[in-house]
Parts: sequence; C-alpha cells; structure tokens
Amino acid sequence: MPLPNVDTIAAIASAQGRGGVGVIRVSGCDFERLIFKILGKLPAARHACYSNFLDENGAILDQGIALYFPAPYSYTGENVLELQGHGGPAVQQMLLQRCLDLGARLAQPGEFTRRAFLNGKLDLAQAESVADLIDANSTEAARSAIRSLCGEFSASIHKLVAALVNLRMLVEAMLDFPEEEMAPDDIERRDDLLGNLQSSLKQTLDTAKLGSLLREGAHVVIAGQPNVGKSSLLNRLANEELALVSSLPGTTRDVIRQAIQIHGVPLHIMDTAGLRLSPDEIENMGIALTHQTLRQADLILLILDASQGMTVQDKEIIKDLPAHIPRILIFNKIDLLDGTTPDMQLKEDHVAVSAKTGEGIEQLREMLLKAVGWRDQEGGVFVARERHLRSLAQAQSHLTQARTVLTQAELFAEELRLAQRNLNEITGEFTPDDLLGEIFSRFCIGK
Repeated sequence: MPLPNVDTIAAIASAQGRGGVGVIRVSGCDFERLIFKILGKLPAARHACYSNFLDENGAILDQGIALYFPAPYSYTGENVLELQGHGGPAVQQMLLQRCLDLGARLAQPGEFTRRAFLNGKLDLAQAESVADLIDANSTEAARSAIRSLCGEFSASIHKLVAALVNLRMLVEAMLDFPEEEMAPDDIERRDDLLGNLQSSLKQTLDTAKLGSLLREGAHVVIAGQPNVGKSSLLNRLANEELALVSSLPGTTRDVIRQAIQIHGVPLHIMDTAGLRLSPDEIENMGIALTHQTLRQADLILLILDASQGMTVQDKEIIKDLPAHIPRILIFNKIDLLDGTTPDMQLKEDHVAVSAKTGEGIEQLREMLLKAVGWRDQEGGVFVARERHLRSLAQAQSHLTQARTVLTQAELFAEELRLAQRNLNEITGEFTPDDLLGEIFSRFCIGK
C-alpha cells in the first residue's frame, strides 16, 4: 500500500533540451483537483487519452497524451499522472509550473524511484539499477542493468538469505545441546549447509565483480620511455587520432584520457608522459603526474621498443612500478624487425605489437580484458555497485569466521546473523536512512 499522507511531487521526466516529446510526471495520493484543472476531466485508468493541457484561465498550454495510473498499480505505488506533450523547454516549463501552482512541489533527485522502493514496488538493488540503466555507456552494461532491474541480482541475494535462514534454524535448534550430544547427522548437515552457502556466495560475489566492472570500467595507464609509441598505441586502441604523435622526445606532457570499449567492457585509457631524466622543468612536472597516475591504475601497460629489447632504462622503470598493480609489457614497433621476433625471455604477461600497422592489437585487446578480470559468464551478469561488493565481501568474511567457531554454537550463530544482515543491506531490508538519502540523491530529477 502507498505511504499515507504523502505530498504530491512533479518533475520533467524527459531529457533536457529540445525533443519531439516532453514528459511531465506527477505522483501523490490525492491530486484529483490538479488533474481536473489541467485536463478538465479524469482520464480512464491506464488508457492513453489525447487531451488539451489547460492554464488557469482555461486556455490551452499544450496538447498531448495524458496517462493516469491509480494507486497501487503505478511505478511509485501512488497515483501517477504523466503528461506527454511537445518537447520544447519553454512548453515543458510552463506545464511543470502549472502543476506546481496547483499544489505539487518539485521532486527531488530520485524521489519517484525512492517512493517506489518505500512502497514495495522495487527492492533497493532494483531501484539502483534504474539509475544504472540510464547511465549505461555500453550495450553489455545496459543488458546487465536490465537483469538487475528484472530482479536477477535480488533473486540471487534472496536465495542466499534463504539458505542462511535454513542454517540458522538448525543452529538455533542445536544451541541447547553440547557438541558431544549432537546427532552426527545434524553436525554433517550443518557443515554441508555452510559449505554450500560459502560456495554460492563466492559465485555471486564473482558475478557481482564482473557487473561492477561493466558499470565502473577499469583505469588503464600507458607508460614507458619517450618515443616508444605510447601515444600511437592510444590512437590505435581508440581508433582515432587523439594524441599528438612526434619523433621528438617529451611531446606528451599531460595525461590524455580516453574511454574505449572492448566487447562492451568500458576501459579508461590514459596516455602519460615518457619516463626519463629530463632537464626540462615542464616535462618533469608531466613525469611526476605520470607516477601519480600509475599509483591509481587498475592495470599498467608498459610500452617498450621491440627493436631495442629490454633496456637498462626499462628495467629501472619496471622496478619503480607499483608492485601490487597488474601490468602487461608491450613490445611495440615490431614492424621494424624485418620479420624477426624479439627474444623477450620474460615471465610476465607480454605481447608484441605494431601500433603503426595494427599487428598484434587484437591479441592485446584480449589480454587487456583478461588482465582487468573480465570473463564471459554463462547467462550474463547483473550490474553491481561498490556497496554491493562490500556487503557481499563482509558476508563472506562472517561465514569464514563462522567456520572457525563451529564448536561454539553461540558465536557461530552470531556470525551467521551478521552475514544475513550484510546481505539484507543489498536489497534494502536493512538499510540506514542516511544511506538511502545518499543513493537516491545521485538519481536524475524526474526518475
């Protein structure tokens, strides 16, 4: 049932600027007067009705389609009116102001979806996927957001919670008995349930990490000595001339950023200044920025000149790279080798390419995806956020701790309770109000 005594909110629900159609959305419990004042009638429920949209004097502001969704059969679970008129900014603002003059107030960012969550139309993970679907910048990210909106992520969480509840029921029944009095079948069942739960949680966390990668992308930094082809590689990966290419060392002095996609996975590629000792103060500032950028990378692409092989300077650069960040060594300019292959003799991931001709680039793209953690998932993935990963990881930690206190039933039961609480945070069954405020404040107005 909708929340009692909520006020009426209104907002422009279509994109900013000019368009063929502009949508005004209104939601509340009691705004029949507003409907009659604007339309002169109450439209049939869930039927598109061509109408005049009237001002305070009965003159026509606009003409278009009116859709009325009585509670609880609407997006928010409240009475909802949508006015679909012409998409000019002036027309939309006049119609929105008319709604405000009749008692509605301007909706806050994400307030329509927040009301849908509070009224039980969506759980929190589904509500977040609405914003993720709007913000999706690749086909795969959009498909993953749709899966979450349709409830696939929530279903996996509910399945984990149900398994936890089943285990907790067994443990609570065993609390009154010391370990030596427990039936062997109950002990075996407890251990099996815990093992299966840990396995399912790990699978869900792994899939969520893939979804997070689709949503956030990975930050990939291109580094190396001057004139090894860093900017040429960026241009090749992006399929456009983004960075200035020159035979003069030190041409790139700032970080050049470009978003690309490989098989629908977003990657944020950063070309940096060449690493060397330089008397040029400005170039040294660029080199310092390169080191700073390297520390924030998810993956480092270290470019080397294949015609020179691994030089002393390259070894010094490798020694100074952050050890905890994965990297790929890329031997560029193989087009200069006259068909010979450089003897790299490396244990690290490496690939030989020509940024000039494109040779080896497809192999590099596949290595990039593997290095950032992407893999094809049967049945697809669902979009996930950092808070989802954090809650899943905390639940996993509690289950790991639970296994260490199997013989201490009270402590074991408490770890299970905490794990369930972490999982419930994902779908919003246990969520602090301040977290809700932070989540929905990042939505666009009108959604």
